[in-house]
Amino acid sequence: MNAPRLRGICPGLSVPMPTGDGLLVRLRPTAPVPLDAMAGFCEAARQHGNGTIEVSARGSLQVRGLTPRSAPPFASAVAGLGVATHEGVPVIAGFDLISQENTADVAGELRRAIANARLALSPKISIVVDGGGPLHLDALSADIRLRRAAPAQRPRFRSPRFYPPRFYLGLGGDSASATWLGSVALEDVVGAVLGILTIIAAYGPTARAAAVLRAEGVEAFRSVSAALIEPSRAPPTRRPAEMIGVHSAHEGPVAVGIGLAFGHTHADALAQVVRVAAGHWARAVWPAPDRALLLIGVSARHALDLTAAAEQLGFVVHAGDPRRRIAACPGAPTCASGLIPARALASALAPILEPAFRPVRNGVVVHISGCPKGCA
Repeated sequence: MNAPRLRGICPGLSVPMPTGDGLLVRLRPTAPVPLDAMAGFCEAARQHGNGTIEVSARGSLQVRGLTPRSAPPFASAVAGLGVATHEGVPVIAGFDLISQENTADVAGELRRAIANARLALSPKISIVVDGGGPLHLDALSADIRLRRAAPAQRPRFRSPRFYPPRFYLGLGGDSASATWLGSVALEDVVGAVLGILTIIAAYGPTARAAAVLRAEGVEAFRSVSAALIEPSRAPPTRRPAEMIGVHSAHEGPVAVGIGLAFGHTHADALAQVVRVAAGHWARAVWPAPDRALLLIGVSARHALDLTAAAEQLGFVVHAGDPRRRIAACPGAPTCASGLIPARALASALAPILEPAFRPVRNGVVVHISGCPKGCA
């Protein structure tokens, strides 16, 4: 195992990051995690770390409290579970029960192509691939964002092959603040993204898409735009995505979205949710943005029972839960750098501040940090 990374570089299984309560490892699953693998993950977090499991705002799994001695066996344990993860430039694909476009395939092609290109990129570079369904990724900020374009209306006698899938392509920011360059055909997505990343890399190993746009404007990306991107209007705005709740598929099972209060839970509580979910026919777990978990494959008639069980275990099951409006770092005593018990304070403040949160539909209103670093 390599030496721990410096703060500011995304940690992974091979290179954990030192934090106040030990080493932190972040995993980006590239596919739903089977329930038995998630149960094994909880056991590994408890055995090798301090038992704290987090879901980040971008939908990554994090385990805290590892040590230089326990981190290697933790990595081995996770490898043995067969959980599909990726280290390198984050390519975040949404999970969507309704969209017919398999964004996982597009994201997989992009990950392989970027790895093979070996570009000197900022560790903060990220890419979003959005299938266009209701569980969208509009709120996530990214250097490059792809959003499945709605197919153009076609005459009934024309074959779908004459209308190949296209993706809107934007740079910098979330969906509302991104600079949209146009749309790109599915077969040209990899080429367009690699071309844009090559241009960003030319500005140095810390360059980001937004900074290039501020300095040079869209002209900096003209070579890619002219070759592969078709001018188009920006994609239409959508209602904010809501991960919490019951999400219906075209037919059959549903997904139940639950949240982690202040982004964290204990391995024992999560393992219990997994056991209950298995009893309600769930087959997998998908870590989702906004510090949520989607329990996939639940029998529709059991969804409310599973929701009630998750609520009893301390998970967020209602979209209006006031805990969703507060971001809090681990704080003392969990984190050695913490000066105040940030999450304990957050728990106490949530019911008091609930009336003030009611007009706020989405987003964090209060940020509680246990030290000057401003984590969470």
